[in-house]
Amino acid sequence: MAEREGKHTRPTRYKTIKYIDYTLLFMVIFLLAFGLVMLYSTSAYNATLKTGDSAYYLKKQIVASVLGFVGMFACIKMDYHWFQKLAPLAYLGSLALCVAVIFFGTGKDDSNRFFYIGGISVQPSEIAKVCVIIFLAAMISRAPKQMRDFRYCFRVLLTILPLFAVVACTNLSTAIIIMGIAIIMVFVANPGYKEFVVAVLVMAVCVIVFINLEGYRQTRIEVWLDPTSSSKGYQTLQGLYAIGSGGLFGKGLGESIQKLGFVPEAQNDMIFSIICEELGLFGAICVILMFLLLLWRFMVIAIHAKDMFGSYLVIGIMAHIALQVILNIAVVTNTIPNTGITLPFISYGGTSIAILLTEMGIALSVSKGLQLDV
Repeated sequence: MAEREGKHTRPTRYKTIKYIDYTLLFMVIFLLAFGLVMLYSTSAYNATLKTGDSAYYLKKQIVASVLGFVGMFACIKMDYHWFQKLAPLAYLGSLALCVAVIFFGTGKDDSNRFFYIGGISVQPSEIAKVCVIIFLAAMISRAPKQMRDFRYCFRVLLTILPLFAVVACTNLSTAIIIMGIAIIMVFVANPGYKEFVVAVLVMAVCVIVFINLEGYRQTRIEVWLDPTSSSKGYQTLQGLYAIGSGGLFGKGLGESIQKLGFVPEAQNDMIFSIICEELGLFGAICVILMFLLLLWRFMVIAIHAKDMFGSYLVIGIMAHIALQVILNIAVVTNTIPNTGITLPFISYGGTSIAILLTEMGIALSVSKGLQLDV
């Protein structure tokens, strides 16, 4: 990694940093704490009606967060190169879990997405996201020169297609994120716009096929085009009312009206609309800026990682967070059809928060070996 010495140049020296990226760690803790506050504010009314305990969702999220912190600090302590050895097993294991949940899991709308283990729900498709990141980082880092060949890149994407197809059967939005992560990682390894466009078009065709396989997915397209045309557009309209009523600085924390049963399951993927109502445009922009800062720290870690595997691990995590934030906000603002994608660290979801925190641990583990110019 040294520059060529010339008449007017000197070799670049690198210093390996022995401590973790505390800026990233602080931002993760801040986002999680903010998410817990907003979760309680958003879910207290519905939780009281359904369970008699206003903190029901908050308690479950805290338990999942604790498990996530255990995973995060375990990843920080270990050498992330262990994941490279386990990459094929992780991918095959996640594929097996996603197949098993179709036949043995539980869910709604004829879509089995969860396993219940000891009273705790586990969503295999969330586990699949991090497994895909590890698997692709290992594949790319082992053959960096071959990644310049479009045919090899296409074969790499084809390895993800079985998992995409299995997950898409019950959860198309998560399948889109999984394939989106794969395309972004491959694009970074081979930044050819022609190949990137071809990959996006292939994914678009696959998405259209899966949309036509289920009637409710076609209904979501119709509702997106005209939310007033069907009762299915109720959630979208109420979410837009919440955003519009927040104004510049919002109604104040805890003062939302739309969360009182008007926005169904507001603590899940529609929580950004309640943030806009209670904290206004100013609060919404602050949340978006926090995510942008988070992505910036990922980029710094990826650029200065001591090896290619670590760099692509962080690139995959960055792609995951970016896609979920963009798609969630796009859904809430009715820019795209409703897809049920959660807002990272803020929306309610046990498996999601535990996996996200574990991913942060992987990124922080990579940051322990940063190499900076001196």
